[in-house]
Amino acid sequence: MLHRRHMLALAGSAALAAPGLVNAQKGPIKVRDLYNKNGTMSDLALSLEGERATFEGFMAPPLKADARFFVLTKRPMAVCPFCETSAEWPDDILAIYTKRTVDRIPFNVGIDNRGVLEIGEYKDPDTGFVSMVRLTDATYGR
Repeated sequence: MLHRRHMLALAGSAALAAPGLVNAQKGPIKVRDLYNKNGTMSDLALSLEGERATFEGFMAPPLKADARFFVLTKRPMAVCPFCETSAEWPDDILAIYTKRTVDRIPFNVGIDNRGVLEIGEYKDPDTGFVSMVRLTDATYGR
């Protein structure tokens, strides 16, 4: 039979074993938390792969009208940083693939984005754009 203190201990153990869950309780994750200093994926990013997570940042200007994706940056950017090959992928951005056509938000307004974190090279079949990490099935807002 489980008592209240056993349930609390189990909950605490689960939180230690799943750092992404602890971070999610503290609020949105910053884009910079996805990467190690050497550009590789962080332990947090790897622990969240395939999971729904919330990230904060800024919307870079969409590349085309009626797009269903945009780039989330750690700081406001007036131009798109997403036009590179996978070898040149910046370690401070996150591709956001939305459920609907993107409604542009000014590049200097912070937003929260929630979706499923995917890691690994992906080439969009419609646009040819390459991403190394992205949120899919995402929603966003201020």
